[in-house]
Amino acid sequence: MTDRAPHLVPAGRLLAALGTPTGDAPFPGVAAALAARLLADAASPMVTFYDDATGERVELSAATLDNWVAKTANLLVDTLGLAPGDRVGVLLPAHWLTVVVLVAAWSAGMEVAIEPGAAADGGEPVDVQVVFAAESRVDEALAIDADEVVALSLRPLGARLAHPIAGVLDFAAEVPAHGDRFAAPPPPPGQAALLAHARQLADAAGLTAADRLLAAPGTTVGLLAATLVPLACGASLVLCRNLDESALARRLEMERVTASAASATATPSHLRQLALDPTA
Repeated sequence: MTDRAPHLVPAGRLLAALGTPTGDAPFPGVAAALAARLLADAASPMVTFYDDATGERVELSAATLDNWVAKTANLLVDTLGLAPGDRVGVLLPAHWLTVVVLVAAWSAGMEVAIEPGAAADGGEPVDVQVVFAAESRVDEALAIDADEVVALSLRPLGARLAHPIAGVLDFAAEVPAHGDRFAAPPPPPGQAALLAHARQLADAAGLTAADRLLAAPGTTVGLLAATLVPLACGASLVLCRNLDESALARRLEMERVTASAASATATPSHLRQLALDPTA
């Protein structure tokens, strides 16, 4: 996946793109889905991240992901002053910290807009209160009319920004001080529909809690679905950035991957295929 997703997808527009789900939502909201995963299996890997350009590998259990999500949600509420219904812009690639930001924003009852400075489907750019941006895209984030910009270095181990930027919060410097418990508000109705779509995708591929899903999403719909599908069905995620197809066979074996959403031509045909980019 490139660092630039091709279009923005706030929840309302994502739902419009996906159509009406055929089944019920497995959970009322994202926070409830993560809480259920914690009860079912807090210790096993939930998100395993690879960046083949840097050699980075990060593994998060449900408990560790929950800790990062709680701290980030508290950052959104306590430091940035956001409330349920506010909009969070995301200028981030496929990355484990992107999963954290998305799940935290949804857990806090907020709307997510990827690529918030770009118009979608001929419409106007979406207003956002805060933008989370890769360090390499801070100039774009500052050009968006948002109250705050939070930058992430995306360097290994969640390191701080290479250089402090005036008027920009450094995610790695800000988030550790926040509490690792978060009292989620009631979710907005759109979250249940998003989870219903995610469960529908999982069911179509026969995904269960025993599965390991490889994803290298190439669109915003794919990135959001790669985050939501494992939450909806209890599966775990192997998320790849800058996927090196020459390393794919070994990764599939090492990570015990059972299903794939990657478009790589080298993906074995025996793996169940999940279509994460239904509008692509």
